[in-house]
Amino acid sequence: MFRLAHLSDIHLGPLPAITYRELASKRITGYVNWRRNRRHHMQDGIAERLIEDLRESPHDHIAVTGDLVNLALDGEIEMARLWLEALGPHDSVTVVPGNHDAYVPGALDRICHAWGEWMRGDGSNHPVQRGDFPFLRRRGAMALIGVSSARATAPFMASGSFSARQGKRLDRILDQTGDEGLFRVVMIHHPPVHGATASHKRLFGIGRFQQVLARRGAELVLHGHTHLPTTHWIEGRDGRVPVVGVAAAGQATGSAKPAAQYNHFEISERQGAWHVRLTRRGIAGPTLEMIEFAAEKFTLKRRQAGA
Repeated sequence: MFRLAHLSDIHLGPLPAITYRELASKRITGYVNWRRNRRHHMQDGIAERLIEDLRESPHDHIAVTGDLVNLALDGEIEMARLWLEALGPHDSVTVVPGNHDAYVPGALDRICHAWGEWMRGDGSNHPVQRGDFPFLRRRGAMALIGVSSARATAPFMASGSFSARQGKRLDRILDQTGDEGLFRVVMIHHPPVHGATASHKRLFGIGRFQQVLARRGAELVLHGHTHLPTTHWIEGRDGRVPVVGVAAAGQATGSAKPAAQYNHFEISERQGAWHVRLTRRGIAGPTLEMIEFAAEKFTLKRRQAGA
């Protein structure tokens, strides 16, 4: 059995000191949003309570699907690197970036440099660059595949992109790991599902992403961005593929969105099929009590090696 934890949208706070020069960009709208709204509902202590519970749950690996920071300030990026070091060794934690991590031009390159050890594919020894996505990490019978939908956008936009270049690379990785009979987990920040979020927050390239999965297949897609615990399904080569979202790890109680949660997957192979049990755990109230909110079970066809 392989046990995989999934969290997203930590939005680490509080914001470090910010200069007027740094506000002379899209950051001014994000800063105003933080002061008026997000700082009241996205709290660092909430995420830490979630991580305490996660550490008590047996797991083999942690998947983080983006938005570790808020405005991609240099101080935030460094704070997130220290947070990742505390979360776990880079070979046991895999990260993909979100739109807040690439908030302004140049930010994605800076996080690739700062968080590269958690976004490095197996066998790579060069500095991580944006062109390295999707990357592949094999962990036992698991293939963890990190896709980047992160990009800098105009004010009031939070959209993502899945490019043709990434599509070709993902096609090759899924084909190769499918031939090996691995359980393929695709990690992406924006949900690759039509209608999953508002139009200004959507993923450009949903059709391209779904075409790759229809042609090559996958066993699980993990995403963040919506701050909602959801399960959608899209067509794959050998049957439908679950697309699983999660509530924001930094979300406090009292908001319209669910308070902080993480997903815990137990993945095993029996009688030629993959059996997956998903448990959603999170904060129940102002006392920060952790409870199990829901459990789901999936049975997925296993592709035999070489098939």
